[in-house]
Amino acid sequence: MDFAKPLPGYLVTRYHGWKATSYAENSAWYQRLASEGQRPRAMVISCCDSRVHVTSIFGADQGEFFIHRNIANLVPPYMPDGDHHGTSAAIEYAVTALKVTHLIVLGHSQCGGVQGCIDMCKGNAPELEKKESFVGRWMEILKPRYSEVEDIQDPEEQARRFERQAVLASLENLMTFPFVRSAVESGTISLHGLWTDIGAGGLECYEPAKGEFVVV
Repeated sequence: MDFAKPLPGYLVTRYHGWKATSYAENSAWYQRLASEGQRPRAMVISCCDSRVHVTSIFGADQGEFFIHRNIANLVPPYMPDGDHHGTSAAIEYAVTALKVTHLIVLGHSQCGGVQGCIDMCKGNAPELEKKESFVGRWMEILKPRYSEVEDIQDPEEQARRFERQAVLASLENLMTFPFVRSAVESGTISLHGLWTDIGAGGLECYEPAKGEFVVV
């Protein structure tokens, strides 16, 4: 594999800094994590966006969250067709093997994936409409929900509302997984929909009784 290159120098430096400080000061904890395995109480499905830092938002330590990241924090519908399904595989492992008690979908502001879906729905993203576009095909999961926001005239407000729709779409699709539905109905797992404002540091939680996202 002569196409693979050595790690960039600045990352090597950061690694050695971590190993000499954080790891050295907590080596017993890391060894315990390695020997006892992971026992996370919650799975968080968040966006790949580098600005979304799940563990920082909740002040979580290693081993607390089982985190899966993808474009626009989307969950596809249950589809056991024998194909490759990374997100579905992560959900299955979290629920059936790790026995998490909380499934959290975390959306965020200024989501590029959601904006791309808006552009697709408006006919302004021909590159995403191409069959070979993985992003375009992935964002088709969200396209049916565009009708919920298409009448909003302000582009920024439309995007913010659609970001929340992405969270709701994922929550609905989670319930199409038999093992998730069974766990929810038996009370052994609970679903949560969140949206965070990157710039303001805000966090909102969906409340079904009110049918809206409420500031935490």
